[in-house]
Amino acid sequence: MCRCIFLVRNITRSETAKIDIGWAVQLEHNGWRDRLSICLAIDAAVAHNEFPMIRANCRARFTAADFDFVVRTLARSQTDQVSLVDLLSDLETRDSILDHPRLVDAILSNCGHLRISSQFYFYVLARHVLQQGGIGDRKLCDYVASLLEAFSRANRLQMSDENDNRAQQYISDMLIALTRATPEQAFLLRAHVGNYSLFISGIFHENTQRRSLRGGPDIKFYEQIGRTNFQMVASHATARHCELDDVFEELADRFREVRLALNQLSDQLLNLDDDARPSLCL
Repeated sequence: MCRCIFLVRNITRSETAKIDIGWAVQLEHNGWRDRLSICLAIDAAVAHNEFPMIRANCRARFTAADFDFVVRTLARSQTDQVSLVDLLSDLETRDSILDHPRLVDAILSNCGHLRISSQFYFYVLARHVLQQGGIGDRKLCDYVASLLEAFSRANRLQMSDENDNRAQQYISDMLIALTRATPEQAFLLRAHVGNYSLFISGIFHENTQRRSLRGGPDIKFYEQIGRTNFQMVASHATARHCELDDVFEELADRFREVRLALNQLSDQLLNLDDDARPSLCL
């Protein structure tokens, strides 16, 4: 079984690794000029409501190619074969079929020959590691998969900026921005802080641990910040309207468990260090 290579703009676990989503983010301090540009970038994003709204909707966005992959993969065994009608007509049947271990094996064994969507890829692998970690809530898995897809989408790793096209920011600056945000903006901002904290401590935990030895935030910092902000957005009217209040509540309660599952995903199933061209066609 191989580890799938999924490149995120050639992000590596080096000490200068950057994780971007809609705007560039770097956890290194580069002086007051960069700090000013960070604050201005956050203010601009808040003012224009540009913080991304992540929803638990990977399963709703599966493609025809994804369903074809499921049918072909499970057709290899007489006892496992399913019909396309089963996948499309009954949601409970679909969810049960998506839990089949053969799908994970097929993704990991045929990385260079897959034609599947990123939402399908992340849902199947996230579901696999979350179940291994004792987390069986499919809606929570759907949200985590959407989070991974959003943070890893290549066209979301760039931001157009009139000054230097690379506005850099810190969690502390995002929290400071909350003092100037409307309730609606605060919801998006806090949700992003929770999402960002989970992604950094989950997928790039080794880098985070190394950076903490040089005085940077450690894993416990991200766990606390993430848990606190998920808890706060769980009670927001927007969360209820978007039917995410239960997801945020569970993420707050089980942040560490979800984070550890993503550690397994990063360590065992993904390869973000390879400089070669992506072998997975998403």
